[in-house]
Amino acid sequence: MDVYDNIKKSLEKVSIFMNLKQEEIDLLLKHKWINHDIIELKGKKFDCWRIVHSNALGPGKGGIRYHENVSLDEVKSLSFWMSLKNSLAGLPYGGGKGGIRFNPKEYSEEELEKISREYIRKFHNYIGQDIDIPAPDVYTNSQIMGWMLDEFEKIKGHHEPGMITGKPIELGGIKIRGDATSKGGLIVLKKFLLQKNIDEKTIRVAIQGFGNAGNNIAKMLCDDGVKVIAVSDSKGGIIEPNGLDIIKIKKLKDEGKSVQDYNAKKITNEELLELDVDVLVLAALENQITSENCEKIKCKYILELANGPVSADADSILSRRGIIVIPDILANAGGVVVSYFEWCQNKVGNLFEEEFLLRKLEEIMSNSFNKVYELWLENKDKLDMRQAAYVIAIKRILEAERARGNL
Repeated sequence: MDVYDNIKKSLEKVSIFMNLKQEEIDLLLKHKWINHDIIELKGKKFDCWRIVHSNALGPGKGGIRYHENVSLDEVKSLSFWMSLKNSLAGLPYGGGKGGIRFNPKEYSEEELEKISREYIRKFHNYIGQDIDIPAPDVYTNSQIMGWMLDEFEKIKGHHEPGMITGKPIELGGIKIRGDATSKGGLIVLKKFLLQKNIDEKTIRVAIQGFGNAGNNIAKMLCDDGVKVIAVSDSKGGIIEPNGLDIIKIKKLKDEGKSVQDYNAKKITNEELLELDVDVLVLAALENQITSENCEKIKCKYILELANGPVSADADSILSRRGIIVIPDILANAGGVVVSYFEWCQNKVGNLFEEEFLLRKLEEIMSNSFNKVYELWLENKDKLDMRQAAYVIAIKRILEAERARGNL
């Protein structure tokens, strides 16, 4: 099933609860603009996209990913989730997303720079600090954002650091951006455990995906005395019931190795998903838990640091089985919240203290969690946590569209 079909299914359930009219549903499912082009390098052609789902609340906002499986369906879905994520967090943004379909691991740094600059040459008329603001995503980083900013400013003939976030510090980036997604996820997880009266030091955690978000939250959990017993990357996973040494595993990853080079029992990604743990953190890609494997899931709680890792069909089954999913548009919003801080600094030329920004991150993530959790508690017989988050986010988007006279 296409990822966007999952979105339509999720929206169907929410629309019944909200009594949405067909014109409201149609508006929510329609993207503001879809831009597609082709990048050529050494005789090879790569499809690339920049898509904005909604700009009712403000300019589009969302990352750019480099991956061999990037598709129109995926980018459309990711931009939709960004609209909801930004709305739920109360940010003045719509939802945007972009991507290039290729495997960046097969190309040199010089070639990656050429591809990144070409992406901006293709889409510079559709991005900008008040139009659509890109950021890093899967297999993109601050250096790539730096190349993109430089190319954009060369084309436009003026400085505009607010056109992109996740940049190097020297170009207007913000220090706390690197691990912001993980920080936000940890804030939400701790709030959830507190509501459940669970001592975090008693839980066992498995983490699928050991990229930026996965390895950072693993380190944060270990620093707090939480036992992380299993992790995985694209090559497979490892398990140690007494807890893994995350620092050593992170060092291996920094050296370009796999988590499976760590001395522990090897498992597959599928086996990791089915472990009997308290919390399963999903920090990889979409559709990791579907109707095909959800009956085998044994964890109590799922924290979605990735976008769309649980399908709509699986959501229903997990809910029936009593497994609570803390949804992506809530759990992984820390990155875009801190991107908002960076954008604000770039727009007004002001500087904020790191301590102040960390307090603001905690405040925004906590407020978002409280709203979702309260609505879910009041309607547990009708909504799961994802649907509760959707209701809050969709309501704000539709109110903005109504105020604009579009409904």
